[in-house]
Amino acid sequence: MSFQAYQQASQRAESPRETEYRLFGEVTRALIAASEADVLDFSTRIKALDWNRRLWTQLAMDCAHDNNGLPPKLRASILSLSLWVTRHSSAVMRREEEFGPLIDVNRLIMQGLSPQPQTTQAA
Repeated sequence: MSFQAYQQASQRAESPRETEYRLFGEVTRALIAASEADVLDFSTRIKALDWNRRLWTQLAMDCAHDNNGLPPKLRASILSLSLWVTRHSSAVMRREEEFGPLIDVNRLIMQGLSPQPQTTQAA
């Protein structure tokens, strides 16, 4: 089996939570790379910021649906964070703010999405 076929099969076997975790990891790595790039490397910086903003926009759109199964308070928090990400990203683009807070928020979300160790019960 080719690596690509294995990768596709692996992605189909992921739960939505695992997919979100993986996506946040990829976006966060792009943000870290952009934060370490030369300030004149606009392409790297803008691409990472745009990808992160699009991720958060999609999360906000999902939370705005009435059929979303998350608790209303959590949905509201995600919507609020999405608005903050948009504002902060624009400030980073203008070099008025740093990447760090965006990376920190993504890492916190990843901690919440990370697989929890299953407890084993003694037989």
